[in-house]
Amino acid sequence: MTQQNNRVTAGMIVIGDEILSGRTKDVNIGAVADFCTDLGIDLIEVRVVSDEMDAIVEAVNALRARCTYVFTSGGIGPTHDDITADAIATAFGVALPINAQARAMLEARWQQTGTEVNEARLRMARIPEGADLIVNSVSAAPGFRIGNVHVMAGVPIIMRAMLEALAPTLQGGRKVLSRTVKAAVGEGTVGGPLGELQAQYPDVKMGSYPQMGRDRVMTELVLRSADEARLEEATAKVRAMVDAAHAKAGVTPPED
Repeated sequence: MTQQNNRVTAGMIVIGDEILSGRTKDVNIGAVADFCTDLGIDLIEVRVVSDEMDAIVEAVNALRARCTYVFTSGGIGPTHDDITADAIATAFGVALPINAQARAMLEARWQQTGTEVNEARLRMARIPEGADLIVNSVSAAPGFRIGNVHVMAGVPIIMRAMLEALAPTLQGGRKVLSRTVKAAVGEGTVGGPLGELQAQYPDVKMGSYPQMGRDRVMTELVLRSADEARLEEATAKVRAMVDAAHAKAGVTPPED
């Protein structure tokens, strides 16, 4: 891992034949670029690779040797062509067993949604030995971190939620704090007022993440900033906005 003059750098690997064929238009590169900028991390290289083992392994090994952090998106779902976990395990020379914690997280969500547990879905619980899980607050299937490589979903809303989970664990040019406000209403209800508050607080990054598989409508609003005073002020405004939305909709506020 190369660092010069305490510069914190990142590389990104976008994985998937659907990106290269044009069937899916990538939006994760921009999300990671914004995320890195907010943390004072320099994104220095992005590679887009196919769903091929050798291509993924080569890209991972090249970037993890050059960058402080590596972020990957795509290829950790339940289908046969989701081979990112296999490639990461190969790159690091470790086994790829079913992870008990990941399986428990998935099975808890499947029980809520009445989803059948089968071999294909359990592929999402395969985690390289020695890796730590990256929480997925949207759909439960976790990403993982091994060494300086952070492996995340390709679905944009899930990837953004994983980035939010990662933010406090990364060292950048400045320390970024985060706050989460839970809303028992949908994104459509809070989207307009949240956008107005974002305009008032351009130095506080605000994100909206609908929570799937719950027994009630739920949206998590995540705020991040390096300025703690501004973050607390903005969070108070967002909480007040959410409280007003709850009162108007006649719903009970969720527990924090």
